[in-house]
Amino acid sequence: MTGKESIIDVRDVDFQERVINRSREKPVVVDFWAPWCQPCLMLSPMLESLAHENNGEFVLAKVNVDEARITAQIYGIRSIPSVKIFREGEVRSEFVGVMPKDRVEEILRKGMGAQ
Repeated sequence: MTGKESIIDVRDVDFQERVINRSREKPVVVDFWAPWCQPCLMLSPMLESLAHENNGEFVLAKVNVDEARITAQIYGIRSIPSVKIFREGEVRSEFVGVMPKDRVEEILRKGMGAQ
């Protein structure tokens, strides 16, 4: 998987296929964000960098909550940025807000099943 394929934009209509189903093959890190959210604009580049650095170990799925309102509602997104890590079709880990890169890496590792 190339770096470009490891970062995808997901909408309501394709969330099931591109996140839930795909998470049965490899972890999917879902970044719930909005273009007007300043903290989101700080976290997104960090997540994108980690997706590239990890050479396809996980897929980063970016979900714009303004365009995917149903998905945001289903997953109880009340504050952004919100990140949920899916494995085997289920949320395995999550966090809200911006935090240091090393803390984000730790949460991602645990959510992906690494020690």
